[in-house]
Amino acid sequence: MSPDIIENTKMFVKKTLANAEGGHDWFHILRVYNNAMLISKNEKADNLVVALAALLHDIADSKFHDGDETVGPRIAREFLVDQNVDSIVVEHVINIIQNISFSKSLDKETPWSSQELKVVQDADRLDALGAIGVARTFNYGGFKNRKIHDPDIKPNLTMTKEEYKTSNAPTINHFYEKLLLLKDKMNTQSGKRIAENRHHFMEQYLEQFFAEWNGEF
Repeated sequence: MSPDIIENTKMFVKKTLANAEGGHDWFHILRVYNNAMLISKNEKADNLVVALAALLHDIADSKFHDGDETVGPRIAREFLVDQNVDSIVVEHVINIIQNISFSKSLDKETPWSSQELKVVQDADRLDALGAIGVARTFNYGGFKNRKIHDPDIKPNLTMTKEEYKTSNAPTINHFYEKLLLLKDKMNTQSGKRIAENRHHFMEQYLEQFFAEWNGEF
């Protein structure tokens, strides 16, 4: 794995996301990258593809581009081509970026996959779990000016991709509509093991949240 292309990519992403929302900023990318490289040690995966995809997976998240899912892949492709990355690697990385999101799993079509996607997807999903997952969820909810919780608005557990992408539901609903579902969607053994602990933390957090909400103590 070329250290130059990895360092160049890190610098590019850090600069591009300098003013990003706190849950999808450079530090999110760095955590996903570190998670991906950790998981990749136990998987038969191309480390260069894993590293580049982890670093570029949120270079232009569609949530911040009016739902346009083409912006991220386009920016990533332009950067990688400019760095003279092999075309086969470029295409693989782009496919991962296009298929990594949770909303993609709501499509009725069978998604494209590869071992490298499974690694990076697990790494990304792990950052949506546990203490950091809780922090990121409320940070984004605040960014979108959403309610913390509204008992009259129930979680929608049968959302389509479009419903998921356009939802303005209270932040607590997101735990049930996505976060608590991730544990059983992990691809790798390493991802599953780490997810178990983080999932348990979120269950404890919600138990405490509702106890406080209901004035139980």
